[in-house]
Formats: sequence, C-alpha cells, structure tokens
Amino acid sequence: MGRIFETRKHTMFARYAKMAKAFTRLGKDIAMAVKIGGPNPDTNARLRIVIQNAKAVNMPKVNVDSAIKRASDKDTANYEEMIYEGYGPHGVPVLVECTTDNPTRTVANVRMHFNREEGALGTNGSVSFMFERKVLFKISSVSLNHEETEFELIDFGGEEFTWVDETNELIIQTPFTEFGNMQKGLEDKKIEIIETSKVFVTTTHKELSDEQELDLKKLIDRLEEDDDVVAVYHNAQ
Repeated sequence: MGRIFETRKHTMFARYAKMAKAFTRLGKDIAMAVKIGGPNPDTNARLRIVIQNAKAVNMPKVNVDSAIKRASDKDTANYEEMIYEGYGPHGVPVLVECTTDNPTRTVANVRMHFNREEGALGTNGSVSFMFERKVLFKISSVSLNHEETEFELIDFGGEEFTWVDETNELIIQTPFTEFGNMQKGLEDKKIEIIETSKVFVTTTHKELSDEQELDLKKLIDRLEEDDDVVAVYHNAQ
C-alpha cells in the first residue's frame, strides 16, 4: 500500500509541476502579447491566441486576468523570445526555445546544461538550417466535412491536416509566415481555435542507438526543467 501511495504522490507532484511550468510560460506569453498589442484581446490578436491556449490547459481565468493586469504595469519586466542552437551528445542538433527577461542568465544556464551532458552550445545558424518554423492550430472537427474544410483552409496557408477522430479535433499545420493569415481565416469563419503552438520541424533525421537515446534524453530533461525554456527540438529519429 505504501508503494502505491508513493507512486500516486510522485505522479501527482509531476502533474502539478508540469502544470505550474505551463502557467509560468503562459504568463510570460501574456506579458509579451500585452506589451506589443495592449491588454484588450478584442484588438490584440496575439493576446487572443494566448488566452485560448490558457483555456486549453485549464489555467484559471483569475490567473489570466491577473497576468494581463501585471503586464499592463509599465514596471513589469520585458520578456524576449530567444532561440539557442547547439549539439547534444553524439552530435545531435538541438534547438532550445526560451522566453526570458534576462538573456545573460538564460544563455549561461543553457550552456551549462549542454556542457554537463556532453553537448556544446553553438552559434546562430549552426543547426537552425536543419529545422523549419511551423504553426499548429487545433480546432474542433465536429460537423466539419474533411474535403471541403481542407480545400478552404489551404487558401489560408494550411499545408498539412491531421484529423483526430478520438477527440473530434483537427490539427492544421501552416508555415510560420502564414500564422496571422490562418488565425484571421478561422476567426472570420467563426471556427473556434482551441490551441495554437509554434514549433520547429526537422528537415533531417539522425538515428541513435538505445543507449545514445538515453544520453540525449538526459540533456532534454535537464533543459526542460529550466524555467526559461519553453521547448526543446532535435532531429533524432
């Protein structure tokens, strides 16, 4: 019974830790959106997207409202989006996406994570050419016709469509340059956006052994535990 309790407790703590990190990231996203376009989501398309993402992970409305209010304060820290490039163990290209109010601190921490796991932080352009920036839109697929919907959304930049029948959702992939075009197209059609995420998709693949995969996972886990890190991308098969 004791072991079962410990396992459940560990799972619960892990879930709360993941939720807390998601809320922290969304708080930074809200701050950046408000600084750029103001606190009114009706006139700030970027803020609308962040609020939708907050709903998708069950972030309480009071937390969202508080984050918007804090971001409206002129003394609030300014956050920046930073991309760091490097090679992980066994020469695996790695991109690290961060949101930070102190780039000096963040780059020092990212470099330390790479060094401790037999990797090396690189320079701008050292591995980014092996990745493409994309945007994923998740919408409800209830009552949508597959063929007609895809045909219509191609005009707004849709290039790949994944229909998830189990959850009645459609995931639309667009080039990063079509982000605003797709958002406006969906909103004009009164299609609610459940969640939006910016991702990097690898254009090459590197095969690793099971042991090498474990080495890479240690670096990824270390990076993802860093509060400034939003996401980690690599090209391991």
